[in-house]
Amino acid sequence: MASIQKFNELKSLIDGLEGDADKFFNKGNSAAGTRVRKGLQEVKNLAQEIRLEIQDAKNAK
Repeated sequence: MASIQKFNELKSLIDGLEGDADKFFNKGNSAAGTRVRKGLQEVKNLAQEIRLEIQDAKNAK
């Protein structure tokens, strides 16, 4: 079942990307852009896991 812990993990993951996003968008650091892209892929995967768990929980009711 989806937990608030996974949701908090998602928020934390996004917050962790802020520094690299700033480095990429404001300073042109391309390595930081690569880290942001990788992090966003992790965000996408975790968000999909949470979505599926929520849907399963709704269907189980």
